Amino acid sequence: MSEPAYVGRFAPSPTGPLHFGSLVTALAGYLRARSAKGEWLVRIDDIDPPRQPPGAVDSILRTLERFGLHWDRSVFYQYTHLSAHRRARDVLLANALAYYCVCSRRALADHPSYEGTCRGRREPPAERSSVRVQVDHTPIAIADPVQGESHWDLAAAGGDFVIWRVEDLPAYHLAAVVDDADMGVTEIVRGADLHAAAPRQRHLQVLLNRPPTVYVHLPVAVDHAGQKLSKQQRAPPLDLFPVPAMLPAALIWLGYDIPSSLHGALPGELLPWAIAHWDLARVPRRATLVAPVLAL
Repeated sequence: MSEPAYVGRFAPSPTGPLHFGSLVTALAGYLRARSAKGEWLVRIDDIDPPRQPPGAVDSILRTLERFGLHWDRSVFYQYTHLSAHRRARDVLLANALAYYCVCSRRALADHPSYEGTCRGRREPPAERSSVRVQVDHTPIAIADPVQGESHWDLAAAGGDFVIWRVEDLPAYHLAAVVDDADMGVTEIVRGADLHAAAPRQRHLQVLLNRPPTVYVHLPVAVDHAGQKLSKQQRAPPLDLFPVPAMLPAALIWLGYDIPSSLHGALPGELLPWAIAHWDLARVPRRATLVAPVLAL
């Protein structure tokens, strides 16, 4: 059987329970995949063990099931894929596309862009080091169905960036690119707070000869003070709210006009209707929106 044309994914970090912003991202990706008759996968981005409380993964998966968001294939755990991340790092090093860096975060705190201080370090130094990938002024265009087309100069927007951390673990950009390619992901639906990650990940896709993905960046859910809802900001977890209230709130946030006959409906009834009426063009293009959950 041939692979489906569309493969999407939801990739939460298990640092705490899902919140309203998480639901919006997961729901939009799920509806996008189902309306395209494709696959929707779940990946647990568990490459930062010290920040992962016990039970967080089970909590995330139970919450998705509670909202009727059932995934295809087995759950992908990023930490089990470290060997593939290392191989990708080593390819970049071997081809002089990346280098070892001994610059500390503290030393770089006052520098908006990395100036290539350690360029040329091809051999691992004795001291703790990260690995950076080289960038230049070649413009990178990202066509986003929600946010529109943007153009980026990575050399001016931060310079060479870290792909391997001093803790001997992959950095977010490298791990995401390698895993998305190996999972066959064709489109990534996520929050607009990760918009600036897209050109860096496209740069790595080109260097590693991985297929390009489409990036869809949704408006970020914020509180009334403009703070992004996040686990770090102790956003109210989804489990505190009833599904018949939260699921319609997320759909309305994505631009749906839910008929009165479906008010209070459970996922088994509401999600098939939402799949049939999915329209990405209705999603608001603003970078941030106040989460309606705060009024519940």
